[in-house]
Amino acid sequence: MSSSDPTVQPVPASVVEQVDAADVTLSNPKRAVISLGSNLGNRLETLQGAIDALEDTPGLRVKAVSPVYETDPWGVEPGTQATYFNAVVLIKTTLPPSSLLERGHAIEEAFERVRDERWGPRTIDVDIVAYQDVVSDDPQLTLPHPRAHERAFVLVPWNDVDPQAEVPGRGPVAGLLAAMGLDGVRVRTDLELRLPE
Repeated sequence: MSSSDPTVQPVPASVVEQVDAADVTLSNPKRAVISLGSNLGNRLETLQGAIDALEDTPGLRVKAVSPVYETDPWGVEPGTQATYFNAVVLIKTTLPPSSLLERGHAIEEAFERVRDERWGPRTIDVDIVAYQDVVSDDPQLTLPHPRAHERAFVLVPWNDVDPQAEVPGRGPVAGLLAAMGLDGVRVRTDLELRLPE
């Protein structure tokens, strides 16, 4: 990263305690799907920084990274925001969903994510789309993500890295994609995100 890019900050102490208690050898890990999006700053570097920060989390391994997609902002008037770069990563983790959520928030804070408005522009968005087959209405972390099945910018890259994937309670990703329009979701074959070594 260039010197102007944010550096990922240490994980908050509460997360460190939970991570230390996790089996960092990843015996009996859970599968999770993380969606990443950025429409401020150096979008590609920020996405890669978030992927690297996930990999640096004890008890978590990034197993697959999708192609980069350029997408129109969701939920706002056309032309009011810059386009997004979006990607999906598949992970295996021994962290419980609550700790994974805290880690995602810590990464967002490290990249100076601002939450001034709903669906506002952002340096990085780290969303837990699905965690194993968990279905939960917990207001702090609804699983699967309550709008994932409606969002082509999540489903298209997810389908790329896991064509057999299903949104728990909603059905196969491929089937959901077949039923929706894919306007505003464009693959960027000239860009690439690295799978951490």
